[in-house]
Amino acid sequence: MLDEIKQVIIVRSDLQMGKGKAVAQACHAAIRAFEAACELTPRIVSGWKMQGEKKIVVKAPLAEMQGIFSRAKRAGLPCALIQDAGLTQLEPGTVTAMAIGPAKSSEVDALTKHLKLL
Repeated sequence: MLDEIKQVIIVRSDLQMGKGKAVAQACHAAIRAFEAACELTPRIVSGWKMQGEKKIVVKAPLAEMQGIFSRAKRAGLPCALIQDAGLTQLEPGTVTAMAIGPAKSSEVDALTKHLKLL
């Protein structure tokens, strides 16, 4: 049996993004982290696909999100931090979302299990 594999997407909780904007930013994060995982850990990605591509969406304020991103990078986990282009609701460069994985659930949970669902 393969270890459980998942992707956790974190949407910034201290911004007043519309629902559509937040979903779009979460999608950007999910895709970029997936692309990183395809390069870094293709076997994990294959396992994730076989397991149904589990995704969890949570929320966190900017400072906490940045800390989690730094720890994920240090741990060698595929991850992505998204900055908005500033074309609609936000200033250019505003951090909006991030994602970790797909990766082993135990590794992702070590960084994110305390966060509340979106």
